[in-house]
Amino acid sequence: MKFSWRVALLWAMPLLVIGFFLWQGAFSSSAVTSGGNAATTRMSYGRFLDYLDAGRVTSVDLYEGGRTAIVEARDLDLDNRLQRLRVDLPANDPQLITRLREADVSLDTHPPRNDGAIWGVLGNLIFPILLIAGLFFLFRRSSNAPGGPGQAMNFGKSKARFQMEAKTGILFDDVAGVDEAKEELQEVVTFLKKPERFTAVGARIPKGVLLVGPPGTGKTLMAKAIAGEAGVPFFSISGSEFVEMFVGVGASRVRDLFKKAKENAPCIIFIDEIDAVGRQRGAGIGGGNDEREQTLNQLLTEMDGFEGNTGIIIIAATNRPDVLDSALLRPGRFDRQVSVDAPDIRGRLSILDVHARNKKLDPSVSLEAIARRTPGFTGADLANLLNEAAILTARRRKEAVTMAEIDDAVDRVVAGMEGTPLVDSKSKRLIAYHEVGHAMVGT
Repeated sequence: MKFSWRVALLWAMPLLVIGFFLWQGAFSSSAVTSGGNAATTRMSYGRFLDYLDAGRVTSVDLYEGGRTAIVEARDLDLDNRLQRLRVDLPANDPQLITRLREADVSLDTHPPRNDGAIWGVLGNLIFPILLIAGLFFLFRRSSNAPGGPGQAMNFGKSKARFQMEAKTGILFDDVAGVDEAKEELQEVVTFLKKPERFTAVGARIPKGVLLVGPPGTGKTLMAKAIAGEAGVPFFSISGSEFVEMFVGVGASRVRDLFKKAKENAPCIIFIDEIDAVGRQRGAGIGGGNDEREQTLNQLLTEMDGFEGNTGIIIIAATNRPDVLDSALLRPGRFDRQVSVDAPDIRGRLSILDVHARNKKLDPSVSLEAIARRTPGFTGADLANLLNEAAILTARRRKEAVTMAEIDDAVDRVVAGMEGTPLVDSKSKRLIAYHEVGHAMVGT
Protein backbone atom coordinates (compact mmCIF):
# COMPACT_ATOMS: atom_id res chain seq x y z
CA MET A 1 0.00 0.00 0.00
CA LYS A 2 1.45 3.38 -1.00
CA PHE A 3 2.28 5.73 1.89
CA SER A 4 0.50 9.07 1.79
CA TRP A 5 1.77 12.05 3.77
CA ARG A 6 -1.64 13.68 3.48
CA VAL A 7 -3.41 10.78 5.18
CA ALA A 8 -0.69 10.62 7.84
CA LEU A 9 -1.13 14.31 8.63
CA LEU A 10 -4.90 14.00 8.80
CA TRP A 11 -4.49 11.22 11.36
CA ALA A 12 -1.80 13.13 13.26
CA MET A 13 -3.85 16.33 13.71
CA PRO A 14 -6.26 14.92 16.36
CA LEU A 15 -3.33 13.27 18.14
CA LEU A 16 -1.51 16.62 18.28
CA VAL A 17 -4.57 18.30 19.79
CA ILE A 18 -5.00 15.57 22.43
CA GLY A 19 -1.29 15.59 23.22
CA PHE A 20 -1.32 19.36 23.61
CA PHE A 21 -4.06 19.31 26.24
CA LEU A 22 -2.46 16.38 28.05
CA TRP A 23 0.80 18.31 28.05
CA GLN A 24 -0.88 21.34 29.54
CA GLY A 25 -2.50 19.20 32.23
CA ALA A 26 0.81 17.57 33.02
CA PHE A 27 2.50 20.93 33.44
CA SER A 28 -0.26 22.24 35.67
CA SER A 29 -0.12 19.14 37.87
CA SER A 30 3.68 19.23 37.99
CA ALA A 31 3.54 22.86 39.02
CA VAL A 32 1.25 22.01 41.94
CA THR A 33 3.46 19.15 43.15
CA SER A 34 6.83 20.78 42.44
CA GLY A 35 9.15 20.26 45.32
CA GLY A 36 6.79 17.85 47.05
CA ASN A 37 7.34 14.61 45.23
CA ALA A 38 8.00 12.83 48.55
CA ALA A 39 4.54 13.70 49.86
CA THR A 40 2.20 10.78 49.35
CA THR A 41 -0.79 11.87 51.48
CA ARG A 42 -3.04 14.88 51.27
CA MET A 43 -4.39 16.54 54.40
CA SER A 44 -7.17 19.04 54.77
CA TYR A 45 -6.47 22.52 56.10
CA GLY A 46 -8.71 22.02 59.15
CA ARG A 47 -6.89 18.86 60.17
CA PHE A 48 -3.60 20.68 59.69
CA LEU A 49 -4.72 23.32 62.17
CA ASP A 50 -5.67 20.57 64.65
CA TYR A 51 -2.19 19.04 64.27
CA LEU A 52 -0.69 22.51 64.76
CA ASP A 53 -2.67 23.12 67.97
CA ALA A 54 -1.70 19.68 69.27
CA GLY A 55 2.00 20.43 68.71
CA ARG A 56 2.47 17.56 66.29
CA VAL A 57 3.77 19.71 63.41
CA THR A 58 7.55 19.98 63.28
CA SER A 59 8.22 21.78 59.98
CA VAL A 60 6.36 23.47 57.14
CA ASP A 61 7.72 24.14 53.63
CA LEU A 62 5.72 26.68 51.63
CA TYR A 63 5.57 26.44 47.83
CA GLU A 64 3.96 28.49 45.02
CA GLY A 65 3.76 31.67 47.01
CA GLY A 66 2.15 30.06 50.03
CA ARG A 67 -0.64 28.22 48.23
CA THR A 68 0.77 24.75 48.89
CA ALA A 69 2.58 23.44 51.97
CA ILE A 70 4.53 20.24 52.65
CA VAL A 71 4.05 19.49 56.35
CA GLU A 72 6.13 17.17 58.55
CA ALA A 73 4.02 15.91 61.46
CA ARG A 74 4.20 13.16 64.04
CA ASP A 75 1.68 10.39 63.71
CA LEU A 76 0.53 9.02 67.07
CA ASP A 77 -0.69 5.81 65.45
CA LEU A 78 2.81 5.11 64.10
CA ASP A 79 4.83 5.64 67.30
CA ASN A 80 5.36 9.34 66.60
CA ARG A 81 7.04 8.71 63.26
CA LEU A 82 7.38 11.73 60.98
CA GLN A 83 5.02 11.83 58.03
CA ARG A 84 5.13 14.22 55.05
CA LEU A 85 1.74 15.57 54.10
CA ARG A 86 0.58 18.02 51.47
CA VAL A 87 -1.83 20.77 52.42
CA ASP A 88 -3.59 23.29 50.18
CA LEU A 89 -3.52 26.58 52.08
CA PRO A 90 -6.14 29.31 51.72
CA ALA A 91 -5.11 32.44 49.89
CA ASN A 92 -6.11 34.88 52.66
CA ASP A 93 -4.88 33.71 56.07
CA PRO A 94 -2.45 36.32 57.46
CA GLN A 95 -2.45 34.73 60.94
CA LEU A 96 -1.03 31.41 59.74
CA ILE A 97 2.58 32.58 59.77
CA THR A 98 2.11 34.05 63.25
CA ARG A 99 0.65 30.80 64.59
CA LEU A 100 3.50 28.79 63.06
CA ARG A 101 6.09 31.03 64.75
CA GLU A 102 4.29 30.86 68.09
CA ALA A 103 4.28 27.05 67.86
CA ASP A 104 8.04 27.13 67.15
CA VAL A 105 7.58 25.27 63.87
CA SER A 106 10.46 25.20 61.41
CA LEU A 107 9.27 27.34 58.51
CA ASP A 108 10.84 27.53 55.09
CA THR A 109 9.63 29.25 51.93
CA HIS A 110 10.59 28.06 48.46
CA PRO A 111 10.33 30.44 45.51
CA PRO A 112 8.21 29.18 42.60
CA ARG A 113 10.18 27.29 39.91
CA ASN A 114 9.96 28.60 36.37
CA ASP A 115 10.43 25.24 34.62
CA GLY A 116 6.72 24.61 34.31
CA ALA A 117 6.08 28.12 33.03
CA ILE A 118 8.87 27.87 30.49
CA TRP A 119 7.64 24.50 29.23
CA GLY A 120 4.08 25.81 29.23
CA VAL A 121 5.11 28.75 27.04
CA LEU A 122 7.01 26.42 24.75
CA GLY A 123 3.99 24.12 24.57
CA ASN A 124 1.74 27.05 23.69
CA LEU A 125 4.14 28.02 20.90
CA ILE A 126 5.04 24.57 19.56
CA PHE A 127 1.47 23.38 19.09
CA PRO A 128 0.29 26.32 16.90
CA ILE A 129 3.53 26.12 14.89
CA LEU A 130 3.04 22.40 14.26
CA LEU A 131 -0.62 22.95 13.39
CA ILE A 132 0.13 25.78 10.94
CA ALA A 133 2.99 23.80 9.38
CA GLY A 134 0.75 20.76 8.93
CA LEU A 135 -2.04 22.81 7.34
CA PHE A 136 0.46 24.56 5.07
CA PHE A 137 1.84 21.19 3.96
CA LEU A 138 -1.65 19.86 3.26
CA PHE A 139 -2.67 22.91 1.23
CA ARG A 140 0.58 22.87 -0.68
CA ARG A 141 0.18 19.23 -1.68
CA SER A 142 -3.49 19.71 -2.58
CA SER A 143 -2.67 22.78 -4.66
CA ASN A 144 -0.07 20.82 -6.62
CA ALA A 145 -2.50 17.96 -7.23
CA PRO A 146 -4.44 17.93 -10.53
CA GLY A 147 -7.67 19.82 -10.09
CA GLY A 148 -6.63 21.14 -6.68
CA PRO A 149 -7.52 24.60 -5.38
CA GLY A 150 -4.12 25.89 -6.46
CA GLN A 151 -5.09 25.23 -10.05
CA ALA A 152 -7.62 28.07 -9.92
CA MET A 153 -4.95 30.51 -11.13
CA ASN A 154 -4.00 28.18 -13.99
CA PHE A 155 -7.37 28.22 -15.78
CA GLY A 156 -5.98 30.55 -18.41
CA LYS A 157 -2.95 28.38 -19.12
CA SER A 158 -2.94 26.30 -22.26
CA LYS A 159 -3.50 22.56 -21.83
CA ALA A 160 -1.64 21.69 -25.01
CA ARG A 161 0.64 18.67 -24.85
CA PHE A 162 4.15 19.81 -25.76
CA GLN A 163 6.95 17.67 -27.11
CA MET A 164 10.30 19.21 -27.96
CA GLU A 165 10.95 16.41 -30.43
CA ALA A 166 7.68 14.65 -31.15
CA LYS A 167 8.71 11.01 -31.20
CA THR A 168 5.29 9.70 -32.10
CA GLY A 169 6.67 6.53 -33.66
CA ILE A 170 4.70 7.27 -36.84
CA LEU A 171 6.27 8.40 -40.12
CA PHE A 172 4.88 8.98 -43.60
CA ASP A 173 5.76 5.38 -44.47
CA ASP A 174 3.26 4.25 -41.83
CA VAL A 175 0.44 6.26 -43.45
CA ALA A 176 -1.07 4.67 -46.53
CA GLY A 177 -4.02 5.25 -48.81
CA VAL A 178 -3.81 9.07 -48.83
CA ASP A 179 -0.99 9.71 -51.26
CA GLU A 180 -2.29 13.11 -52.45
CA ALA A 181 -2.58 14.41 -48.86
CA LYS A 182 0.89 13.07 -48.01
CA GLU A 183 2.41 14.87 -50.97
CA GLU A 184 0.96 18.21 -49.90
CA LEU A 185 1.94 17.77 -46.26
CA GLN A 186 5.48 16.72 -47.16
CA GLU A 187 5.98 20.28 -48.38
CA VAL A 188 5.28 21.48 -44.85
CA VAL A 189 7.89 19.11 -43.46
CA THR A 190 10.42 20.15 -46.11
CA PHE A 191 9.88 23.83 -45.28
CA LEU A 192 10.51 23.18 -41.59
CA LYS A 193 13.70 21.26 -42.37
CA LYS A 194 15.00 23.32 -45.32
CA PRO A 195 13.19 26.69 -45.43
CA GLU A 196 15.86 28.26 -47.66
CA ARG A 197 14.67 26.13 -50.60
CA PHE A 198 11.34 28.03 -50.60
CA THR A 199 12.49 31.47 -49.46
CA ALA A 200 15.13 31.59 -52.23
CA VAL A 201 12.41 31.85 -54.86
CA GLY A 202 10.13 34.08 -52.78
CA ALA A 203 7.71 31.33 -51.76
CA ARG A 204 5.84 31.50 -48.48
CA ILE A 205 4.72 28.39 -46.69
CA PRO A 206 1.02 28.27 -45.78
CA LYS A 207 0.32 29.45 -42.22
CA GLY A 208 -2.39 26.89 -41.71
CA VAL A 209 -3.33 23.52 -43.17
CA LEU A 210 -6.84 22.20 -42.64
CA LEU A 211 -7.33 18.44 -42.91
CA VAL A 212 -10.88 17.71 -44.02
CA GLY A 213 -12.47 14.31 -44.35
CA PRO A 214 -14.93 11.83 -42.87
CA PRO A 215 -14.17 10.12 -39.55
CA GLY A 216 -11.55 7.38 -39.61
CA THR A 217 -9.70 8.44 -42.75
CA GLY A 218 -6.44 9.19 -40.89
CA LYS A 219 -6.40 12.95 -40.25
CA THR A 220 -4.94 12.68 -36.76
CA LEU A 221 -2.57 9.98 -37.99
CA MET A 222 -1.30 12.38 -40.65
CA ALA A 223 -0.60 15.01 -37.98
CA LYS A 224 1.36 12.45 -35.95
CA ALA A 225 3.34 11.56 -39.06
CA ILE A 226 4.13 15.23 -39.71
CA ALA A 227 5.33 15.59 -36.12
CA GLY A 228 7.46 12.47 -36.41
CA GLU A 229 9.01 13.55 -39.72
CA ALA A 230 9.61 17.22 -39.01
CA GLY A 231 11.68 16.89 -35.82
CA VAL A 232 10.52 20.28 -34.52
CA PRO A 233 8.60 21.21 -31.33
CA PHE A 234 5.05 19.96 -31.56
CA PHE A 235 1.97 21.25 -29.68
CA SER A 236 -1.20 19.15 -29.80
CA ILE A 237 -4.57 20.16 -28.35
CA SER A 238 -8.26 19.47 -28.94
CA GLY A 239 -10.65 22.24 -29.86
CA SER A 240 -12.90 21.45 -26.91
CA GLU A 241 -10.06 22.11 -24.43
CA PHE A 242 -10.18 25.83 -25.18
CA VAL A 243 -13.72 26.32 -23.91
CA GLU A 244 -14.46 26.34 -20.17
CA MET A 245 -17.39 27.40 -18.02
CA PHE A 246 -15.58 30.65 -17.10
CA VAL A 247 -15.80 33.56 -19.52
CA GLY A 248 -12.50 34.54 -21.11
CA VAL A 249 -10.64 31.33 -20.30
CA GLY A 250 -10.65 30.09 -23.91
CA ALA A 251 -9.18 33.32 -25.29
CA SER A 252 -6.56 33.30 -22.54
CA ARG A 253 -5.57 29.75 -23.42
CA VAL A 254 -5.22 30.68 -27.09
CA ARG A 255 -2.91 33.57 -26.16
CA ASP A 256 -0.86 31.35 -23.88
CA LEU A 257 -0.59 28.63 -26.56
CA PHE A 258 0.72 31.02 -29.21
CA LYS A 259 3.06 32.66 -26.70
CA LYS A 260 4.67 29.28 -26.00
CA ALA A 261 4.76 28.49 -29.71
CA LYS A 262 6.57 31.77 -30.53
CA GLU A 263 9.18 30.95 -27.89
CA ASN A 264 9.83 27.57 -29.58
CA ALA A 265 9.51 28.60 -33.25
CA PRO A 266 9.75 27.02 -35.75
CA CYS A 267 7.13 24.60 -34.49
CA ILE A 268 3.81 22.92 -35.31
CA ILE A 269 0.48 23.45 -33.56
CA PHE A 270 -2.07 20.70 -34.14
CA ILE A 271 -5.69 21.42 -33.20
CA ASP A 272 -7.91 18.35 -33.41
CA GLU A 273 -11.67 18.75 -33.92
CA ILE A 274 -11.39 22.47 -34.55
CA ASP A 275 -15.13 22.67 -35.27
CA ALA A 276 -15.68 22.65 -31.47
CA VAL A 277 -14.30 26.20 -31.30
CA GLY A 278 -14.39 27.42 -34.92
CA ARG A 279 -18.12 27.28 -35.67
CA GLN A 280 -19.87 30.02 -37.61
CA ARG A 281 -20.32 33.13 -35.47
CA GLY A 282 -23.77 34.52 -34.86
CA ALA A 283 -25.52 31.27 -35.79
CA GLY A 284 -26.97 30.62 -32.33
CA ILE A 285 -29.90 32.21 -30.51
CA GLY A 286 -28.98 35.63 -29.16
CA GLY A 287 -25.70 35.80 -31.06
CA GLY A 288 -24.41 32.34 -30.19
CA ASN A 289 -22.12 31.27 -27.39
CA ASP A 290 -20.18 34.38 -26.39
CA GLU A 291 -17.37 32.44 -24.75
CA ARG A 292 -16.82 30.29 -27.85
CA GLU A 293 -16.94 33.34 -30.12
CA GLN A 294 -14.37 35.18 -27.98
CA THR A 295 -12.11 32.15 -28.25
CA LEU A 296 -12.56 32.07 -32.04
CA ASN A 297 -11.89 35.80 -32.33
CA GLN A 298 -8.65 35.39 -30.38
CA LEU A 299 -7.66 32.45 -32.59
CA LEU A 300 -8.30 34.48 -35.74
CA THR A 301 -6.22 37.37 -34.37
CA GLU A 302 -3.31 35.14 -33.40
CA MET A 303 -3.26 33.36 -36.77
CA ASP A 304 -3.13 36.50 -38.87
CA GLY A 305 -2.77 39.53 -36.63
CA PHE A 306 -0.42 42.51 -36.67
CA GLU A 307 2.44 40.61 -35.03
CA GLY A 308 2.47 37.62 -37.35
CA ASN A 309 3.60 34.10 -36.51
CA THR A 310 6.85 33.46 -38.33
CA GLY A 311 7.79 29.81 -38.21
CA ILE A 312 4.53 28.62 -36.65
CA ILE A 313 2.48 26.23 -38.79
CA ILE A 314 -1.02 25.38 -37.62
CA ILE A 315 -2.54 22.06 -38.65
CA ALA A 316 -6.19 21.45 -37.83
CA ALA A 317 -8.49 18.51 -38.44
CA THR A 318 -12.27 18.38 -38.77
CA ASN A 319 -14.99 16.29 -40.35
CA ARG A 320 -17.44 19.22 -40.32
CA PRO A 321 -15.96 21.89 -42.64
CA ASP A 322 -19.45 23.18 -43.48
CA VAL A 323 -19.94 24.63 -39.96
CA LEU A 324 -16.61 26.48 -39.79
CA ASP A 325 -16.54 30.26 -39.85
CA SER A 326 -15.66 31.78 -43.22
CA ALA A 327 -13.01 34.04 -41.65
CA LEU A 328 -11.17 30.96 -40.47
CA LEU A 329 -10.97 29.48 -43.97
CA ARG A 330 -9.73 32.53 -45.84
CA PRO A 331 -6.16 32.73 -47.25
CA GLY A 332 -3.73 33.96 -44.62
CA ARG A 333 -5.18 31.74 -41.96
CA PHE A 334 -5.91 28.27 -43.29
CA ASP A 335 -4.37 28.76 -46.72
CA ARG A 336 -4.60 25.15 -47.74
CA GLN A 337 -7.36 22.60 -47.31
CA VAL A 338 -6.23 19.01 -47.70
CA SER A 339 -8.99 16.53 -48.39
CA VAL A 340 -8.51 13.15 -46.75
CA ASP A 341 -11.21 10.94 -48.28
CA ALA A 342 -11.95 7.26 -48.04
CA PRO A 343 -9.27 5.34 -49.98
CA ASP A 344 -9.77 3.63 -53.33
CA ILE A 345 -8.86 0.00 -53.96
CA ARG A 346 -5.14 0.75 -54.26
CA GLY A 347 -5.27 2.81 -51.08
CA ARG A 348 -7.13 0.05 -49.26
CA LEU A 349 -4.54 -2.48 -50.38
CA SER A 350 -1.67 -0.32 -49.09
CA ILE A 351 -3.51 0.27 -45.79
CA LEU A 352 -4.03 -3.48 -45.41
CA ASP A 353 -0.31 -3.98 -46.04
CA VAL A 354 0.49 -1.59 -43.18
CA HIS A 355 -1.91 -3.14 -40.68
CA ALA A 356 -1.01 -6.70 -41.63
CA ARG A 357 2.63 -6.28 -40.61
CA ASN A 358 2.06 -7.47 -37.06
CA LYS A 359 -0.63 -10.06 -37.92
CA LYS A 360 0.10 -13.71 -38.53
CA LEU A 361 -1.75 -14.39 -41.80
CA ASP A 362 -2.24 -17.73 -43.50
CA PRO A 363 -0.61 -17.96 -46.97
CA SER A 364 -4.07 -18.43 -48.45
CA VAL A 365 -5.16 -14.93 -47.36
CA SER A 366 -5.26 -12.49 -50.27
CA LEU A 367 -5.11 -8.82 -49.25
CA GLU A 368 -6.18 -7.81 -52.77
CA ALA A 369 -9.35 -9.88 -52.43
CA ILE A 370 -10.06 -8.17 -49.08
CA ALA A 371 -9.48 -4.75 -50.66
CA ARG A 372 -11.92 -5.53 -53.48
CA ARG A 373 -14.53 -6.72 -51.01
CA THR A 374 -14.40 -3.60 -48.79
CA PRO A 375 -15.42 -0.57 -50.89
CA GLY A 376 -16.09 2.53 -48.79
CA PHE A 377 -14.00 1.30 -45.86
CA THR A 378 -11.76 3.92 -44.24
CA GLY A 379 -8.36 3.26 -42.72
CA ALA A 380 -9.90 2.86 -39.27
CA ASP A 381 -12.45 0.37 -40.65
CA LEU A 382 -9.73 -1.74 -42.26
CA ALA A 383 -7.63 -1.72 -39.08
CA ASN A 384 -10.70 -2.82 -37.12
CA LEU A 385 -11.42 -5.52 -39.72
CA LEU A 386 -8.00 -7.16 -39.33
CA ASN A 387 -8.18 -6.82 -35.54
CA GLU A 388 -11.58 -8.55 -35.43
CA ALA A 389 -10.22 -11.33 -37.64
CA ALA A 390 -7.27 -11.79 -35.26
CA ILE A 391 -9.66 -11.94 -32.27
CA LEU A 392 -11.76 -14.60 -34.02
CA THR A 393 -8.59 -16.57 -34.80
CA ALA A 394 -7.55 -16.57 -31.15
CA ARG A 395 -11.08 -17.53 -30.07
CA ARG A 396 -11.09 -20.47 -32.46
CA ARG A 397 -7.60 -21.53 -31.27
CA LYS A 398 -5.99 -21.25 -34.69
CA GLU A 399 -2.36 -20.36 -35.31
CA ALA A 400 -2.93 -17.96 -38.24
CA VAL A 401 -5.71 -15.82 -39.68
CA THR A 402 -7.50 -17.49 -42.58
CA MET A 403 -10.05 -16.23 -45.10
CA ALA A 404 -12.84 -17.74 -42.99
CA GLU A 405 -12.02 -15.34 -40.15
CA ILE A 406 -11.68 -12.48 -42.63
CA ASP A 407 -15.12 -13.20 -44.10
CA ASP A 408 -16.72 -13.42 -40.66
CA ALA A 409 -14.98 -10.19 -39.61
CA VAL A 410 -16.28 -8.37 -42.70
CA ASP A 411 -19.81 -9.54 -41.95
CA ARG A 412 -19.45 -8.46 -38.35
CA VAL A 413 -18.13 -4.99 -39.25
CA VAL A 414 -20.79 -4.43 -41.90
CA ALA A 415 -23.86 -6.09 -40.38
CA GLY A 416 -22.99 -6.50 -36.71
CA MET A 417 -23.02 -9.66 -34.62
CA GLU A 418 -24.63 -12.78 -36.01
CA GLY A 419 -28.22 -13.23 -34.87
CA THR A 420 -30.04 -16.34 -33.72
CA PRO A 421 -30.74 -18.77 -36.62
CA LEU A 422 -34.38 -19.01 -37.69
CA VAL A 423 -36.06 -22.30 -36.80
CA ASP A 424 -39.53 -21.77 -38.22
CA SER A 425 -39.56 -22.86 -41.88
CA LYS A 426 -42.40 -20.45 -42.71
CA SER A 427 -40.35 -17.44 -41.56
CA LYS A 428 -37.39 -18.68 -43.56
CA ARG A 429 -39.52 -19.04 -46.69
CA LEU A 430 -40.96 -15.50 -46.38
CA ILE A 431 -37.55 -13.93 -45.91
CA ALA A 432 -36.17 -15.91 -48.85
CA TYR A 433 -38.98 -14.67 -51.16
CA HIS A 434 -38.33 -11.13 -49.96
CA GLU A 435 -34.59 -11.26 -50.60
CA VAL A 436 -35.04 -12.94 -53.98
CA GLY A 437 -37.28 -10.07 -54.96
CA HIS A 438 -34.51 -7.61 -54.06
CA ALA A 439 -32.04 -9.60 -56.15
CA MET A 440 -34.37 -9.70 -59.18
CA VAL A 441 -35.04 -5.97 -59.04
CA GLY A 442 -31.34 -5.25 -58.63
CA THR A 443 -30.48 -7.48 -61.57
